[in-house]
Amino acid sequence: MKNAFLRTSCIALLLGFATTGTRADEGMWTFDNPPVNLIQQRYGFTITKEWLDHVRLSCVRLNDGGSGSFVSADGLLLTNHHVARGQLQKSSTAEHDYVHDGFYAPTYDQEMKSPDLEVNVLQSTEDVTAKVQAAVKPGSSDEDAFKARNAAIAAIEADSLKATGLRSDVVTLYQGGEYWLYRYKKYTDVRIVFAPEDQAAFYGGDPDNFTYPRYDLDMALFRVYENGKPIHTENYLKWSANGPSKDELVFVAGHPGSSERQDTVAQLSFDRDMADPAILALLESRVKTLQQYSTGGAEQTRQAASQIFGLQNAIKVFRGRIDGLNDKKVWDKKVKEETDFRQRVEANPMWQKDYGDAWKEIERAVQQDEALFPVTFHRRSGSQLLATALNLVQYAAEVTKPDGDRLPGFHESQLESLKYELVSPAPVYPGLEIAQMTGGLEEASKSLPANDEWLTAVLNGQEPAVVAKSLVDGTKLADPAVRKALLEGGQSAITASTDPMIVLARKIDPIVRADRKKQDAIDSIEERAGEKLGKARFAVYGKSSYPDATFTLRLSYGAASGYPMNGTIAPYKTTYYGLYDRATSFNNAPPFNLPKRYVERHDKIDLSTPLDFVSTNDIIGGNSGSPVINSKGELVGLIFDGNIESIVGDFIYDDYQNRSVAVHSSAMIMALRQLYDAGKLADEIEGNAH
Repeated sequence: MKNAFLRTSCIALLLGFATTGTRADEGMWTFDNPPVNLIQQRYGFTITKEWLDHVRLSCVRLNDGGSGSFVSADGLLLTNHHVARGQLQKSSTAEHDYVHDGFYAPTYDQEMKSPDLEVNVLQSTEDVTAKVQAAVKPGSSDEDAFKARNAAIAAIEADSLKATGLRSDVVTLYQGGEYWLYRYKKYTDVRIVFAPEDQAAFYGGDPDNFTYPRYDLDMALFRVYENGKPIHTENYLKWSANGPSKDELVFVAGHPGSSERQDTVAQLSFDRDMADPAILALLESRVKTLQQYSTGGAEQTRQAASQIFGLQNAIKVFRGRIDGLNDKKVWDKKVKEETDFRQRVEANPMWQKDYGDAWKEIERAVQQDEALFPVTFHRRSGSQLLATALNLVQYAAEVTKPDGDRLPGFHESQLESLKYELVSPAPVYPGLEIAQMTGGLEEASKSLPANDEWLTAVLNGQEPAVVAKSLVDGTKLADPAVRKALLEGGQSAITASTDPMIVLARKIDPIVRADRKKQDAIDSIEERAGEKLGKARFAVYGKSSYPDATFTLRLSYGAASGYPMNGTIAPYKTTYYGLYDRATSFNNAPPFNLPKRYVERHDKIDLSTPLDFVSTNDIIGGNSGSPVINSKGELVGLIFDGNIESIVGDFIYDDYQNRSVAVHSSAMIMALRQLYDAGKLADEIEGNAH
């Protein structure tokens, strides 16, 4: 069963889908199968291969969660402030809070190296379905098929990496109906160039999150380097000075994280009744822990702020998911889609013979997951350092095995990125770590039986607070040099280590592996059944639909368009006028207060300049930072959110009210020039650099 927490961790944007037929403006389409005819019929525009190739090579994936695009020939990369927030937080200190205060580097030598950001640019894709499916021998058990499939994928990735030097990921599409090899050019020298204050980027705070109208300047700029110099690329998006007009065709090219539009009713029932409520409770508990830690003072508040931001965003998402799945209209729609699909399969004797048992097999997997989930889900320490220790312990063991036999995340093609993360110089705050570990272990203690083997191994008869303090005070894993030495020292270094976090990781590793083995047995059932459903979907509907999101590059199309809201109409765009009105309406009280520079420089701004806008583009979490592009291939906006009606978009699409929310291209240039004294940066973006 797919892990719901990991599946949705990058959600910031949600809009929907219908599995049994594609409607207007619906779909997160792979670049190998764009909806050329649908776009031509609805908007009269024909996508060409040259247009697609240019957009593909202009777009990037930020591997800590999010999307972006090149906006100059010299490697300038545009994304959201909230996507860049993790790197800003890791680069900040008590003296320099770049999240709160913002950052601007007027010259190359002032640009600030991000601690551990990896940027990927998709170079090519290749259909490897036949290779993966041929690895499974006829008559194989579910578990043998699962192992064979994973071994084949690992071999394909390793061979591609060796042959090309490119990051190589095999991506599962259509629940296993297809497998594609995606090759990426990878960059790890990525430097922070510009970010506004948090109050400008996230104006309105949590109350305005997932709403519209909005007034956010949710933007940030990085620059990508290679061999110590900014890269030079011909593939970047030229800037539109005017942005989109009302009802204009626009595209979003980005990396939506994960959706469940092709999941069965049994899988969605598991999410609704068990997984999502458990995740929501965990998120709420962790926010309380961090808020309590923040009462310690300004520095504690700074340390915890970004995590609270992310968790509160996720809480809003999971409440929306639960409400959506409990909405009778949504649920009836999902049931009807599945009923229609099953009836079409049953009506064809050959389809029924080959695919008809898939739904029952998934039901069997779900029943097993319902028994396993309540235990394995709550075996969580809340500790970043313990998670790192476990990664180090497992790395030492896994790299000695044949590639195909390794745990997920430790295959040869994944090691370089994993090692980059493990030796990150990002700061670890002991007080915050103690608070989070204490909270995590207290939550585990409430949810697990007192004799649970994992809980017993971690607590060893002591209280969570005592264990957390002892482990964090005693470990040296906060030092990246120590982690690097353990990584390079291999199994002998891990075995000899007396670091308490490593000692505990060695102790719980067998329990974690046993849990993983049980989960693999369930996944093996679901994976084989999912492959049948993927093939059935092709047989019934052809390739007229698109696969669920997989944090890989997708293209959506739509129009800049308002929508009916609260008995009136939401405009397709907002302006700087609206920003100042909203601040005045709330007496400039947080979170609706204006940053100081906005007050002092209001006379420098053309208040009629558009600030944000909405469109019917179909997007979801991971699309944050995606460029909004017009038919000329120009950047007209920057995706940063969805409206509240969009949250059910994990499961369905409805263009009546679901909208993506973007920063307007004019707003960004206006801010750079008039508010941030970053005219040089604006010149580079608009192609006027000298």
